Amino acid sequence: MSERLEDIAAAMVADGKGILAADESSGTIKKRFDVIGVESTADSRRDYRELLFRSTDAMKNCISGVILYDETIRQKAADGTPLVDLIKAAGAIPGIKVDAGAKAIPGYPGDTVTEGLDGLRERLAEYYKIGARFAKWRAVIDIDTAKNVPSRYTIDANTQALARYAALCQEAGIVPIVEPEVLMDGAHDIDTCYDVTRATLVKLYDALYDARVKLEGTVLKPNMVIAGKKSGQKNTPEEIAEKTLRLFRETVPVAVPGIAFLSGGQSDEEATANLNAMNAVGPHPWKLTFSYGRALQAAPQKAWSGKAENVAAAQAAFAHRARMNGLAASGKWQQALEKAA
Repeated sequence: MSERLEDIAAAMVADGKGILAADESSGTIKKRFDVIGVESTADSRRDYRELLFRSTDAMKNCISGVILYDETIRQKAADGTPLVDLIKAAGAIPGIKVDAGAKAIPGYPGDTVTEGLDGLRERLAEYYKIGARFAKWRAVIDIDTAKNVPSRYTIDANTQALARYAALCQEAGIVPIVEPEVLMDGAHDIDTCYDVTRATLVKLYDALYDARVKLEGTVLKPNMVIAGKKSGQKNTPEEIAEKTLRLFRETVPVAVPGIAFLSGGQSDEEATANLNAMNAVGPHPWKLTFSYGRALQAAPQKAWSGKAENVAAAQAAFAHRARMNGLAASGKWQQALEKAA
């Protein structure tokens, strides 16, 4: 495969395919394993992820790339094959989460900035050697209108960090996924989400331009424009699609090859239906696909529950969700297909 950044980015958003986010930190995956009654150990984490990467049908047909965690990119399967090689064998691209998480900003209660730039150039060089060809950095923008969150300062700090990360990635021959996530946890309405996401994306593309990042060799991983979970409002897929697309046409340059949405607390089927609604009204200047974690993995985790005899059932659950999202990435998903499964 070509090593040109724009070719890797194009492959990451290939037709009918999306990105599997399997980059949960050890703390996050422990919480997920607690729910299904599985002890989180290096071996159990490996067994679970190996099960996903060996789901041939899903990986070959619906998954373009996999975001890994530092532990996972170094792990070997039970038979000694590096997990990175399993991903490559399925025709998908290995990627790596490189940020060090969101930390509170002094003097700005409720605002955070993502850390992890120190030593990043050296870490990227190592990850490239291990096989990573794209990376991910997540900025977290919370909304709390009562507390004037987010501040302009947090948006500036986070978009600057994303731009510096993206430039370092491209220097290393790695495609940066830039992920400015405006959280859907609050009590805000859909229009407030629109305004905050718009302010964030305007700043982001200014910062990327200033950092001389080649947009053709990037992928955007944003939130959808959606009301906060505590607002009591439920937006239809059509409403979410209309507002999200309007926003992107205002803010995202056409040089960007693709937009891979995060699911951000939506249920499995909501994330699929909302993506499908956007692609049903295409074509768009960029590919619109998925980069889902929980929305791809909740079903297989539950089916697996840590038991070897459940691996096939878990792989079938993963294949189903991957196929539904692959169809949504082409605007061809229908509710009836969920029932059929």
